[in-house]
Amino acid sequence: MSGLFDHPFEEEPPAPEAIDTPRPRRQIVTVAELTAGIRASLESGFGELWVEGEISNCRVWNTGHVYFTLKDQAAQLKAVMFRSAYRYLKFKIDDGIHVVARGRLSVYEPKGEYQLVCEHLEPQGRGALQLAFEQLKRKLQAEGLFATARKRPLPALPRKIGIVTSLDGAALKDIIKVLSRRHPNAHLVLRPVRVQGDGAGEDIARALKAIARVPGVDVVIVGRGGGSIEDLWAFNEEILARAIAASPVPVISAVGHEVDVTIADFVADLRAPTPSAAAEMVVTAKEESSARINRLQGRLEAAMRAGIQRRRQALHVLTSRRGLAGWQVRVAMQGRHISELTHALRRAAAVLVARRGREHQLRVARLEARDVCRSLAVVRSRLEAADGRLAATGARAVERAQARLAAAVGRLESLSPLGVLARGYAVCWNSERTAIVRDADTVNPGDRVRVTLHKGELDCEVHGTHGSDH
Repeated sequence: MSGLFDHPFEEEPPAPEAIDTPRPRRQIVTVAELTAGIRASLESGFGELWVEGEISNCRVWNTGHVYFTLKDQAAQLKAVMFRSAYRYLKFKIDDGIHVVARGRLSVYEPKGEYQLVCEHLEPQGRGALQLAFEQLKRKLQAEGLFATARKRPLPALPRKIGIVTSLDGAALKDIIKVLSRRHPNAHLVLRPVRVQGDGAGEDIARALKAIARVPGVDVVIVGRGGGSIEDLWAFNEEILARAIAASPVPVISAVGHEVDVTIADFVADLRAPTPSAAAEMVVTAKEESSARINRLQGRLEAAMRAGIQRRRQALHVLTSRRGLAGWQVRVAMQGRHISELTHALRRAAAVLVARRGREHQLRVARLEARDVCRSLAVVRSRLEAADGRLAATGARAVERAQARLAAAVGRLESLSPLGVLARGYAVCWNSERTAIVRDADTVNPGDRVRVTLHKGELDCEVHGTHGSDH
């Protein structure tokens, strides 16, 4: 086979058509097929990736998905984080945050764009929980939930003390130990909850709302023992912070050790470094009041003893005077006289009360004899008897009147012309029905007459007449 350099330079190489080689077969693909192939290549070729960049153009859609762009100084990459992964993110995604994203490359076929489907995000240079803590702290502080003006003082003498914590934790034991020592008669209302793990913040918020509605609860302690930031994270959630702010009674936050600080500490009316310290704070006001009462009681007793002593000395001075000798005997005699007068007064009072009682009973008997209700009952019975007699008399009068009316009707019917008509007779009238025709000679043939029967009338024409002589 001859090559290209087998011919002189001035000669043209043979045309490609002259070379007898098979032409490649043309393969046509659709845009969708090509895009699907690119997506398959990207997803299988790169696998799981860790990409570092700065977030920009961040948007959270109503579906819960988050769309943003990862960029650096030279390039940018579209990214998406679906709701199923975003809901487990502890901090809020926002523009300007430098993150490290873990995910896989894919292609959004309707637009032909490749993007990173993120499964996890970590803030670059600081932890996700610390960033979420700072974001929520700034948000709630801007809303005024940390303001000192809205903090409420603890009650001086709490009647019932609410406790929201784990039933198995050491915090509950410490609180009960301190309260039983310093306030033995304290009434405790316990609401056990989970204090760590997913959903613990919601459980604590519900428990706080429930225990604050218990009648008589004056203050609530919310807390747990120490731990890592992950263990204490339930007390850094927004739902618990807002439940503490909305509580109708003061809330003491007692979370972890003294070095542990949570969002609940900032929102609560009072922060205790430990659960034991929270129990001491609750009864501090009671102890101060008790100590003040004891001091006042001591001063009052001392003043009373001094006053009694002064009066005893004054009495001793008066007793030593000659004019007051034997005053004890005179006082005793006066006391005896007073006792006798008292006995006589009581006896006279008893006699007077007995007499007044008899007079009262007599007046009651007289009033009962003239009782209006009894008088009305007698009058009512008399009225009922008279009404019965009146009804009977009226019925008899009606019967007699009906009998007389029936007799009169009978006589009237016997004399009524209608009775005659009923027996087959008729009455003949002139055409105007103004006069009764009694004589046949008073009408002429061709005249019209009206004949009244027992039932109805006849309109007749006279064809002939016959006199009484016929």
